[in-house]
Amino acid sequence: MKLKMTALVVLITLISVIFAGGDPKAAAPSEGKCLKIAVVSIRKIFQDCKRNVKYRQDMMAERDKMEAELDKLSKEIDLGKASLKTLKPNSSDYSASMKEIFEKQGRLQAQQEYFKRQMDMREQSVIESLFKDVVNATAEVAKEKGIDMVLEKSEPELPASNNNELTLTISTHKVLYSAGCDDITSEVLAKVDANTP
Repeated sequence: MKLKMTALVVLITLISVIFAGGDPKAAAPSEGKCLKIAVVSIRKIFQDCKRNVKYRQDMMAERDKMEAELDKLSKEIDLGKASLKTLKPNSSDYSASMKEIFEKQGRLQAQQEYFKRQMDMREQSVIESLFKDVVNATAEVAKEKGIDMVLEKSEPELPASNNNELTLTISTHKVLYSAGCDDITSEVLAKVDANTP
């Protein structure tokens, strides 16, 4: 069994080296060498890192500002509708007020959509940037500690709120057991925080 496992590791290493264009002798593991494996929780890093805390604070402030703008416009629309009731239908004032209300309603809908998309794009950009930094910090910590492989390990959030969320949790939760593996989450988090402006 041990011989088959060693042969499998050598075969996989040779295949990966061939596809990577390297020297198979340089990359072949020595007889009996086991891979040193560690785990890291990206979810915990995302939740606890300084950058995410600052981002959430900035987003709350910006969301409050946007909601104040939308609320102001919504109140103007409500006032316009109330004043419309005091005007005589089919009069020029009535038509002008109705036109102004419709324009403000259109502007309100456009601003709501714009703000939503702006927030989504900003969040995606922050998450992508943070993930790249987590990957780089993980590589640095792994090299410093002589770790050969790092797997993502986050505890699943159960119970799931619906079937789709449960299916997603099951399909993305790959590390089911990792006793004996170094958990380098705190070291990676420290590196990510150290590189946060």
